[in-house]
Amino acid sequence: METIKSLEGAHVALIGLGTSQIDYVIGKENSVEWDETWGCGSAAAVFNLDRLFMMDPASRFLDTEDAGKQTEIMRKILPELQIPIYSCELDDRVPGIVEYPVDEIVAATRCAYMNNTVAYAVAFAYWSNVKQIDLFGIDFSYKGHLHFAEAGRACVEFWLSKCIEKGIKVGVSPRSSLLDSDVPIEERLYGYHRLEDPKVAVPHDDEWFVCNKSEMDKLIEAGKTTIQTIPRPPEPFKG
Repeated sequence: METIKSLEGAHVALIGLGTSQIDYVIGKENSVEWDETWGCGSAAAVFNLDRLFMMDPASRFLDTEDAGKQTEIMRKILPELQIPIYSCELDDRVPGIVEYPVDEIVAATRCAYMNNTVAYAVAFAYWSNVKQIDLFGIDFSYKGHLHFAEAGRACVEFWLSKCIEKGIKVGVSPRSSLLDSDVPIEERLYGYHRLEDPKVAVPHDDEWFVCNKSEMDKLIEAGKTTIQTIPRPPEPFKG
């Protein structure tokens, strides 16, 4: 498989199954636009996706009960979806399935660290040279599977780091634990968080700089930085 030309320089949203997917919904309600919206697993049952990443074989959903509560909805939608469904193997019962370009991506990135579906999706974005990827519902907050959550988060953050190093802009819902996005800004730089006036790292355009927490208000007023906040639903305009 070759890279898809239309994805080069694209602004992409990636939706997982976690609670912070609500921020994608609120974003759309507030007129935020993405060139493409991608999803993982049964997110396809809810969102209008351009691409779906389902790295388990379709047989896991169609022939077993191993996928738990996702099983019934995936059995219903997989034969009907008319979008590319990236997976580890083809299945005649699911016309949309295409084989994930694992050979090409491993060769191009010289890396094979992909232990969950989200990591495969982010690696695909990296390989496709998108301009920006925003992640929603990718929270790794599984209460009964802490090791899986920690391993999965580490892998996804590794690929996000590669994206950032490549110049791809990364956005994460402020409700998500990914990249410590749900941690107060004054607590993100370990050690400095213990100071009376903690140091904080803040963005400006495509750059980052460090300042003291006490300087934040003046910088915001001057338009030199912003603080990411929980998105709010749209409110009535002019009554």
